[in-house]
This record gives sequence, structure tokens and C-alpha cells, in this order.
Amino acid sequence: MKKNISDNRIFCSSSVKNTLCALILIALLTAMDQITKIFAEETLSEGAHVLIPGVFELRYLENHGMAFSLLQNKMTFFYLGTVLFFLAASFFWFRLPAGKRMRPLRIIIIFLIAGGIGNFIDRIRFQYVRDFLYFSLIDFPIFNVADVYVSVSAAVLAVLIFFYYKDEDFEGIFAK
Repeated sequence: MKKNISDNRIFCSSSVKNTLCALILIALLTAMDQITKIFAEETLSEGAHVLIPGVFELRYLENHGMAFSLLQNKMTFFYLGTVLFFLAASFFWFRLPAGKRMRPLRIIIIFLIAGGIGNFIDRIRFQYVRDFLYFSLIDFPIFNVADVYVSVSAAVLAVLIFFYYKDEDFEGIFAK
């Protein structure tokens, strides 16, 4: 049986199913981030644990800013920015055309939202973000699982936009 896109029942059920699956994945990814932060807070408060000498270690840090410790203690900025980000991500989620071609973008949105929620929870609860992953080899700033979600998703998004998607793939997103 061939599915007709104009049949609202099929379109809506598929859309609802995709959104429900996305919400479940966001919840699971956010839970994973929070669990790792709890683990880090409870086990790393006494000092760093070297996993690969000279390369990678776990080191607990309470970050009151954002990446690279920028905008220290600017919580209003973070709250407003996070809400605006969630609104923009939701807009794109619901405006993306259905189909396999846009599936990578949907997955990226899921990871971006989960990362945003993970750090937003910390900012609301503690007024800082719990970081604990540290690449000592390059003295990279300490980060967390939510940061990985956001950073890797942003990098993959850039690659997709430059090398996979075409302008016409996005024509319908901003149309009324």
C-alpha cells in the first residue's frame, strides 16, 4: 500500500511518532549527562583520576560560565539564550520536511536539545555547570557529556550543510 503524503492521518501519526521518539531520546541523553555529572561530583571531588597518562583524565570543575570559562556568572544571559535556542530548535524540528534526507538534521537537533537541557538543569539547580572531562595532552578546557553532544552535533551540522545538503533542501522551512 502506497502512503499518500496528503493523507493527514498518515502524516500526523508519523509526525507524532517521530516527535515522541525524539522526546524519549532527549530524555535518555539528558539522563546520561546528569548521571555522569553526579558520578563526577561524587567521585572526583578529592582529585583527578588519570585514565591515559599525559592524554586524558577526569577532573571535576564547577564552571560558572560557558565554553572556555567565558561570561562568568552571567546566568540571565544563559537562561535567555537557552530558551531562545530551544524555541529555534523546536521551530526547525517541526518545519523540517519529512523523509530520510532530513533524518541527520533531526538527530542533530535531538543531541543539541539534550545537551542544552543537560547544562540548563545544572545552571538552574546550582548556578554553574559540572564539568569533568579533560584532555591534558592539549590542555583543552574541562567539559562534560552535554558539551560533547553540542560540540559534535555542531561540527556534524557544519559538514552536512557544506557537503550534503543543497539550498533547495531548506526552501520550505521559512515559507509561510
